[in-house]
Amino acid sequence: MNSINTQHWFSLAAKQMDGSSLPIESLRGRVVLVVNVASRCGFTPQYKQLQELHDRYSSRGLTILAFPCNQFGGQEPGEDTQILEFCSTNYGVTFPVMSKVQVNGPQADPIYVHLKKQSPGLLGSEAIKWNFTKFLIDQNGNVLTRYASTTSPSDIARDIEKLLPPAA
Repeated sequence: MNSINTQHWFSLAAKQMDGSSLPIESLRGRVVLVVNVASRCGFTPQYKQLQELHDRYSSRGLTILAFPCNQFGGQEPGEDTQILEFCSTNYGVTFPVMSKVQVNGPQADPIYVHLKKQSPGLLGSEAIKWNFTKFLIDQNGNVLTRYASTTSPSDIARDIEKLLPPAA
């Protein structure tokens, strides 16, 4: 990937649930897994495996960013505070859950515009097809892989492991 695209990644920011901005630049040097999430989806139990990845790899340089989205079947209807409470109460989530976004269409969050352009889906389609689509970004801002909703987070562990320094 060229440096213009990686610099663009680092120029972006995510809106956190408290309204503050999380500059992606602050994640330079970390492996990032971005996931669009929903509380009422058949894939919602993936939160458990995402938390396991966070527990296992965050100290070695992995950051998981979850972006709630209500664009697929209305499966994330709650307000930010309700979403955060659901995640922590039901799945013990401690990784960052951002403010609700759109991932497709003219109001798509700039982070998702960038990710979809850098790693299109099946047959070159940029559109996110469903909740729990995942993007793996390396320490330098390269979008390496787009994973379908059906790919469980535990199946991504091998790819994450390859990018991280060895365990101490």
